[in-house]
Amino acid sequence: MEKMWAGRFAKALDKKADDFNSSLRFDYRMYAQDIKGSMMHAEMLARQGILPESDKDAIIDGLAGILADIESGKLTFDSDAEDIHMFIEAELTRRIGDAGKRLHTARSRNDQVAVDIRLYLRDEAETLVALVKELIVAVTDKAESSADIIAPGYTHLQRAQPISFGHQLMAYAMMLLRDIGRIEDATARMNAECPLGSCALAGTTYPTDRAYTAERLGFTGVSRNSIDGVSDRDFCLELMSAIAILMMHLSRFSEEIILWSSWEFKFIELDDSYTTGSSIMPQKKNPDMAELVRGKTGRVYGDLMALLTTLKGLPLAYNKDMQEDKEAIFDAVDTVKMCLEVFTPMIATMTVNGENTYRAAQKGFINATDLADYLTKKGMPFRAAYKIVGQIVGECVASGQVLDEYPLEKYKAHSALFEADLYKEISLENCVEKRGSMGGASPESVRAQIAWVRTQITE
Repeated sequence: MEKMWAGRFAKALDKKADDFNSSLRFDYRMYAQDIKGSMMHAEMLARQGILPESDKDAIIDGLAGILADIESGKLTFDSDAEDIHMFIEAELTRRIGDAGKRLHTARSRNDQVAVDIRLYLRDEAETLVALVKELIVAVTDKAESSADIIAPGYTHLQRAQPISFGHQLMAYAMMLLRDIGRIEDATARMNAECPLGSCALAGTTYPTDRAYTAERLGFTGVSRNSIDGVSDRDFCLELMSAIAILMMHLSRFSEEIILWSSWEFKFIELDDSYTTGSSIMPQKKNPDMAELVRGKTGRVYGDLMALLTTLKGLPLAYNKDMQEDKEAIFDAVDTVKMCLEVFTPMIATMTVNGENTYRAAQKGFINATDLADYLTKKGMPFRAAYKIVGQIVGECVASGQVLDEYPLEKYKAHSALFEADLYKEISLENCVEKRGSMGGASPESVRAQIAWVRTQITE
């Protein structure tokens, strides 16, 4: 296929250089957005009297036919075209003749690719938000069924205070809600500036109507500077940053799932459908899906760093380096989608072992703060109460007891303020129930969090 830009050159491009230069192998996925942008551009040209109505009709019909043939598999991308834009333009010209050659009037590949990738990422962002919402539904459903399950809460990976298991899960629901907000914020800014009409970098001498094409393509505005319009890839970086944070949250969640499913914790049981075995150890049930999500987080981070590094030293306006934006952002989006699609059912099908979480809570002395508060409420200074409770915990550790089983006479040996009512005060159920402050660990608070999150995702 002859290059669209071949007029200036006396020799054909070297085959290896041609392959190196081509982006069709990865930017083909933007075919629908490229065709949509071209249709609206043709409409605008005809509306402005730049293109005859007959040519516009032929172009739109031809593009619609190409779209149908690509989606049916009749037309494939096994071509030596330089990119998806040249592929579609060449195919259109082959089908409708000279009218196809007029489509590129008042347009450059620079603004064409800039609008295509925005349109593509806008669609992908919508899919990502829907997938995150599905995960939030799975998390809140599991949190609701776990709202009354007592579990140890941790700091420094040490048992700290009693919570409900549902409270722990809802922490991730809150993170995921913020992830949706970041993706939507990035999409809003991406959608605020349509670059189509910026041409190569300096605009055009034709009387185009950029606002019309922007509106028809669903943008809320146009880029105000033509150089910025073709050289901006902030929107790629911003979306990649948002999904890198999302992957960080999934990685943290994965780390806990891996710990919880180990024999040392055994807080949860993952469904067989989301675990694998060992080639030589028949007893193994490995949380490979969670491990892969944790591992793929680094891959998304790498995509973000790769594009930041690519862009950091580029002069204005367009440079071929910017072709590197697509593989990075495509890989990041694909990876996150793949992770979400397996993570959601993994959460939905996991079983929480309430007996094990309760035993872990008992053995961690995580009601010690409540025991100190018991003395404080009876008039003892907190620091004095803190010291006494620390001594009692030390004795329990030495004797293999827990605070709930420590004899009352031994409590009284430390302070006459201890009475039989202390056992109710330090029961794990009561310790959790008392933490009813807004956002707290009590089952009532957890259910309020669930209701609020569900409202947010339905709005």
